[in-house]
Amino acid sequence: MYRYTGADGGGLAARNAMIDSENALPISKQASPLHFGIRKSYSLLDRNRPGQARGCRDRAAPVRVDDGDISPSKSYYDRMSFSTSQSNCGEPSKGCCTPSAEHADASVAATMDTTARVCPTDLRAEMVDLPGGTFLMGTDYEFGFPDDGEGPVHAVNLKPFAIDRFPVTNRWFREFVKATGYRTEAERFGWSFVFWAHIPTSKRATFVEETVSAAPWWCKVRGATWDAPEGPGSSLKGREEHPVVHVSWNDAVAFARWSGRRLPTEAEWEFAARGGLVQKLYPWGDKLRPSGQHRCNIWQGDFPHHDTAEDGYAGTCPVDAFPPNDYGLYSMTGNTWEWCADWFSPESHRLSAADNPTGPATGKARVVKGGSFLCHKSYCNRYRVAARTSNTPDSSTSHMSFRCVL
Repeated sequence: MYRYTGADGGGLAARNAMIDSENALPISKQASPLHFGIRKSYSLLDRNRPGQARGCRDRAAPVRVDDGDISPSKSYYDRMSFSTSQSNCGEPSKGCCTPSAEHADASVAATMDTTARVCPTDLRAEMVDLPGGTFLMGTDYEFGFPDDGEGPVHAVNLKPFAIDRFPVTNRWFREFVKATGYRTEAERFGWSFVFWAHIPTSKRATFVEETVSAAPWWCKVRGATWDAPEGPGSSLKGREEHPVVHVSWNDAVAFARWSGRRLPTEAEWEFAARGGLVQKLYPWGDKLRPSGQHRCNIWQGDFPHHDTAEDGYAGTCPVDAFPPNDYGLYSMTGNTWEWCADWFSPESHRLSAADNPTGPATGKARVVKGGSFLCHKSYCNRYRVAARTSNTPDSSTSHMSFRCVL
């Protein structure tokens, strides 16, 4: 079983030690979010308010998973005990994967000319050359999310390209910031989304201003940034080789331009994630835990209350914590969602070009792929290579990252 539990600074023990240092309970024993004392809860897509969380199955839909289990028909929404002192605004039908915040004031977006900078690190050495060619993209998986536009299965032909072996790490992103003085949109807007259980218990009442009404485990935290992932007072100590988080699509594009590269198209990302396998659910095959071994960082336990961290992690993990796929690529599913270049549309696959597709010409949200440490088989099994969801280009969370291509 592939577990890294603190010796490398990235596992559950390290996370719990960090939480304990803030007078909080260990993650595996944390109290219900009922005790937040949150002042507000919103779902309106407003510049100063967390938006509707995107991309999850409607409330009462049971989910059949690949090991034959069926989740209870009573939804997690109905079972939850989250509460706030103010009634929710609106009633979105979905919400757990990628909460969004649409910022109307575009003037705070970065204006630095990152194309004029020179990347001081040879990131090319950390890339894998892929041959391109024709593959079957998408899925008609019975227990997938057809409303997301996961299908139909269709043949796509790609020219050769190179892709990062790992998601962009905190170490890489720090070099970018040091070289350019770049400030992320989370820094400029002053807040980002953090998962409730990762906020120190003693600080929830002061840190958490608002929550997403449809997914109250997502908290608006002032001062949550790429280098303070849980808010003021937190740090990257022991997490230098974890994927960078609290980065928007715009931030990811800025990094890519600085390094002389770009974000992958959805087709390139999926081709890479499949590792040469044909129409398999995961980068390694169809069974989630072959020979009983965990192959990715996802949620175990009762989402969103209790993560048992059976895979060794309750949060992000080092980018090389689990084995690579057959192309030598790590962390293609689970751990963190990854931004793609494409605009999102549920019709993308149906209308896709056969050669080197780049997605719709316009849109409101960008594609994200791969799932994260919060995905769970009974609620959001989007840790499959064909799964897809979206978020607005200026949104950031504690479970979204990216990698680059060339």
